[in-house]
This record gives sequence, C-alpha cells and structure tokens, in this order.
Amino acid sequence: MNGLKLFRIVAWASVVVVAVGMATIFVLQPRNASVATTTSSGKAAIGGPFSLTSHKGERVTDETLRGKPYLAFFGFTNCPDICPTTLFELSEMMGELGPQADKFNVLLISVDPERDSQELLATYMTAFDPRIIALRGTREETDAILKSFAALALKVPMEGGQYTMEHTAGVYLMDENGEYAGLMRMEEPREERMEKLRNLAG
Repeated sequence: MNGLKLFRIVAWASVVVVAVGMATIFVLQPRNASVATTTSSGKAAIGGPFSLTSHKGERVTDETLRGKPYLAFFGFTNCPDICPTTLFELSEMMGELGPQADKFNVLLISVDPERDSQELLATYMTAFDPRIIALRGTREETDAILKSFAALALKVPMEGGQYTMEHTAGVYLMDENGEYAGLMRMEEPREERMEKLRNLAG
C-alpha cells in the first residue's frame, strides 16, 4: 500500500468518526424552540394531542390538561441518575413554591413502557412530590408523544440482555392552552428555574 492510499484511508476514517460523534451529540441533546419547527404563528411546533394512562390508572389527555399550564419531562424508572435527580429537584422546587405549585401540573412521561408498568410507576412515584403525575402508553402512543414534543429516546443494549434508555432530558414548559412556552434545563441556576416556574404559574 503506497503512502497516498494510506493517507486517504486514514482521512476518510477520521471523517466517519467525527460524523458519528456529531450525530450522537445531536441525538442526545434536548431540542428547544431554536431548532424546532415553527408554526405560521411563529410559535414552536411542540406538543399536540395525546392520551396516556397515569400511575393512578386515570386517562390523561391534552384536553384534560387544558386550562392549566404543565411541565413535561421524559424519563423511565430504571434511569440511574438524570431522571431521579430531576424529579427530586422538581419536588424541592414545588415545595419551595408552596401553593403556587398547585397552579400547574407536572408530568413524567415514560419512554420505557415495556418495563414501566402502572404498578411500577405507582411505587416509583412515592419517592417524589405527590402532585407529580407519571404517564405511560403503548409503544405506539409513546412514540407519538415523543414525536409531537420533538423529543428523542434510544434503546441502548447492555450486557446480559439488558438495556438502558438515552433520552431528551429537558423539562418542557407548556401553557394553559397546551402550547410550548419554553424549556427548562436542570443545569441552569436554580433561581432562573424558579423564575420560569413562577412565570408559568402566573
């Protein structure tokens, strides 16, 4: 193999590695209004009709939530760190807001309905603020709501036939009409996050 041919092979391999790395970063980053498709009104096209079952066995839809703002966070019970940390943080923030936190709903939407049964979710949610509602659906319903929120969830195989889920980690802020009002990232300063919740509560 001459030097020129070897150089070309190494160069193309580098391009592939960089492309895969960039694609991975894009997949796992939460999307926000700056990258989401916008409607003719100029608002981000995030959210829409959905129908899922709560950890209490109640059917929750976009219509039943109308008239009250809500937060939506995608996660799963087998999540080792981001999900429980986010839910603990939200619970503490709701506690700090006190009665003002009653002015909005908080939703955990499972991206792993195959393992997250209603019973498992009910047990899992006892560790967090009782006002937080966990939702699950069929695989088709889950994929549909992920798409409507421009969120992503990817099954990642592990040893022993197990798997974990990589997923969008931002908290979506939706207004009383079910329209996108912004994204809250848990790495933001706490006071900035609190201000976003106060503004959402009105």
